[in-house]
Amino acid sequence: MTWRQALLLSCFSAVALLSMLREGTGAPVGTAAKEEASEDAKQKIFMQESDASNFLKRRGKRSPKSRDEVNAENRQKLRADELRREYYEEQRNEFENFVEEQNDEQEERSREAVEQWRQWHYDGLYPSYLYNRHHI
Repeated sequence: MTWRQALLLSCFSAVALLSMLREGTGAPVGTAAKEEASEDAKQKIFMQESDASNFLKRRGKRSPKSRDEVNAENRQKLRADELRREYYEEQRNEFENFVEEQNDEQEERSREAVEQWRQWHYDGLYPSYLYNRHHI
C-alpha cells in the first residue's frame, strides 16, 4: 500500500508543479509596446466584421449568378481564349518558318545537284547536246 501512496503523491506533486510552471509562463509581464504589437498583429490577421460577413455569404447552388460574377467569368474565359489563340498562332508561325527553311535548303541542294550535273555533261554546245543530236 505504501508504494501506491508514493506513486500517488509523486503524480500529484508533478501536476501541481506543471500547473505552477504554466501559470508562470502565461502571466502578463509585457509593456505597452508589446500590447500594441499584439493589437497590430490581430488587425493584420482578422478582417472587419462587414468584410467577414460578406466573405461568409455564399450563393446557393440553384440561385442565379450576379451580373458581376457572370462578367468576371466571361472576362476570364475571354482572356484564356486570347492566350490560347496567341500560343497556337506563335506555334504555327514557328512551324511555318521551320518548313520554309527546310524547303529553301532542299531547293538549294537540288539546284546545286542540277548545276553539277549540267557541268559534268556539258559538251560545249549551246543549248545542250540533247537538242543538237543528229538523228540517224
